[in-house]
Amino acid sequence: MLRDYLHYLSNTKSLEELWSAHTSKMAEYGFDRLIYGFTRYLTNTSLGDPEDFVILTNHSAAYTDVFLGQGLYFHAPMVRWALDHEGVGSWKMLADMIDTKTMTADENKVFEFNRSMGVTAGYTISFKSVSARSKGAIALTARKELGQSDVDAVWADHGRDIHLMNNIAHLKILTLPYTAPNRALTNRQREALEWVGDGKTTQDIALLMGLTSATVEKHLRLARESLSVETTAQAVLKASFHNQIFVLEA
Repeated sequence: MLRDYLHYLSNTKSLEELWSAHTSKMAEYGFDRLIYGFTRYLTNTSLGDPEDFVILTNHSAAYTDVFLGQGLYFHAPMVRWALDHEGVGSWKMLADMIDTKTMTADENKVFEFNRSMGVTAGYTISFKSVSARSKGAIALTARKELGQSDVDAVWADHGRDIHLMNNIAHLKILTLPYTAPNRALTNRQREALEWVGDGKTTQDIALLMGLTSATVEKHLRLARESLSVETTAQAVLKASFHNQIFVLEA
């Protein structure tokens, strides 16, 4: 039941648990491959540093290495649509762009790559933003044997429920700790950043953690390196955005 699933989502304790459940749930409606993306660093010309994105997907590495790794996403028509809209978008608009010859060369390159990988039918949900610099969206790719007309029929019957489930999943994701690949903080690094966030000096932190000031500085330096930032203030902000500090262990 929808209520049972939403109750389960609201009580998940980790992204791994949530994503496993959500990919399984969406597969019940024919969407067997998903990409969720969120950025807090959106500008008029950029989605921000890809290392700062929150990315969840169950697509194959063969797909993500090109679509994400080689930056094709930046020119993907449905990504561009998601940046300019909120709500639900049927991929039928891609066929309309082809028919009306309004697809750019870069967009067509993405379209052809997706077609070669069986990413041809689906829906994109663009979530409401609370900041001009933040944006989240999810692409629901249908099973390869399904055409867009099949998917549109599924959406006509279940679209409101699917939209609701994805909205709740998105809101829950924003509350859970996210660690990008090779960006995990150690417990000591996390604790040192938490004390900085509380306004403590290096000397204060050394006393509180029972360490030397030099060791505290080392933990803060390694935290900055792990989070790919220049200053400790940026590290506190980024770790806070990704719910890596001031959180209970799952």
